[in-house]
Amino acid sequence: MNKVTKWYWVTTILIGGFMIFSSIPNIISDAKSVEVFTMLGYPLYIMPFLGAAKLVGALVILTPAAERFKEWAYAGLCFDLIGALVSILAVGGLQPGSLIILLLIAVLMTSYFLWKRKMQGA
Repeated sequence: MNKVTKWYWVTTILIGGFMIFSSIPNIISDAKSVEVFTMLGYPLYIMPFLGAAKLVGALVILTPAAERFKEWAYAGLCFDLIGALVSILAVGGLQPGSLIILLLIAVLMTSYFLWKRKMQGA
């Protein structure tokens, strides 16, 4: 396994795992997720949909056989993270917690660019 492939899988497993574990509370509409969505001013009916979309996107980027859909999955996960960042900044301003989202966007982008590089070498 070369360096690009190794780092691709490290970043992809990190971001995929985070997105899967953060999608489950949205899908089941747990109390903390409802509190966050209410604070951000979003309607609660959108929460399970966003959670399911995040779960599907994470599974697609983690599945080697889903090459055709990876570009869409990366875009969707990026929209989700950027939307979360913009929402948090609009409601509460810049806080230390919002820097975590920037880190997640960086990990997602690293995974994407390593995937593209890996595909060029294949």
